[in-house]
Amino acid sequence: MEHFMGSMVDEQPRKSSAHWTIDSPFDARVSQLVRDWGTGKSPELIEEMIITALKIARDEMSVADLKLINRSVKEMRDAAKVFAPFRHFRKVVVFGSARTPSDSPDYKLAKHFAREMVGHNFMVVTGGGDGIMGAAQRGAGRAHSFGLNIRLPSEQRANEIIEGDPKLITLNYFFTRKLNFVKEAHAFALFPGGFGTLDETFEVLTLMQTGKARVIPVVLLDRAGGNYWETWMKFITGRLLKFGFISQEDFSFFKIMQNPREAAVEIMQFYKVYHSARWVGERFVIRLNRYLSKAAITNLNRRFADILRRGEVVQGVALRQEKNELEIRDLPRLIFTPFRDRFGRFRELIDAINSSPTI
Repeated sequence: MEHFMGSMVDEQPRKSSAHWTIDSPFDARVSQLVRDWGTGKSPELIEEMIITALKIARDEMSVADLKLINRSVKEMRDAAKVFAPFRHFRKVVVFGSARTPSDSPDYKLAKHFAREMVGHNFMVVTGGGDGIMGAAQRGAGRAHSFGLNIRLPSEQRANEIIEGDPKLITLNYFFTRKLNFVKEAHAFALFPGGFGTLDETFEVLTLMQTGKARVIPVVLLDRAGGNYWETWMKFITGRLLKFGFISQEDFSFFKIMQNPREAAVEIMQFYKVYHSARWVGERFVIRLNRYLSKAAITNLNRRFADILRRGEVVQGVALRQEKNELEIRDLPRLIFTPFRDRFGRFRELIDAINSSPTI
């Protein structure tokens, strides 16, 4: 599976004094425990987690810190178990206000959009509540829905579509919830909403802008004639861009749209030729669904020379470090060494790839 930061865990961690206990007999005992338990996959990662827990025991942390760490790990495990059987499905995460009434044009828009995405074999992930979240899950249907609910003193409850479903996950912490949204998403669709919606909007854009999450399509949907995102755009342009806090290329991360079918097409276009990407050391590897023509490679090198730290974009096959990814091992690759910034240009590169001639 593709890591949400655009990389893969392809090598086991090496034992070193930085990661293991000072008392080597404990290392051996932990290794034996993991073997006795029957851990076949990534045993050294499991060993390292146990060692970290033992180190915490010596750190004299407060009970509050211990509870926070313990509950966070449990929540991450529970969520990962729920998503694991559906790892072969792409997923679109939908954000929007829980207060949107069912007769609102935004509600109908979210319902229609989710239905469109399910028609393209996507599953839908929401916060599990009412409003836009409930609309999206009504459009998607229970079988194609996930809910990442959050425990709140008021307002948030599971909508009737996802309530009682094993794909509903109730979390205590916003940060574990946000992590799962980003980790599982292959696209984001954001509808009008309040603080929470804007928080998610800026976080998604920040993570992609800084290279802390893989670049994926983001659509900002509004009703026909609506100006929610247009008003937001005026602020972004008139304040953030004007004062140099963001760059013009950062606008490439998202598109404002009003038609649910066109929004679905925009997301599907992103995966037309582009498949996925990852880092292998300093090299960035883009997996393709089809080979590009020689003229297309020449054009990409000309248009995106500014992001190349050295060398050029070359088309090839899977690198040695990718050989364990059996399902996508035979896909063609674009391989290059870029500067690790200006990820808005990476998004523009993907658009260029998807519009390039193939062979």
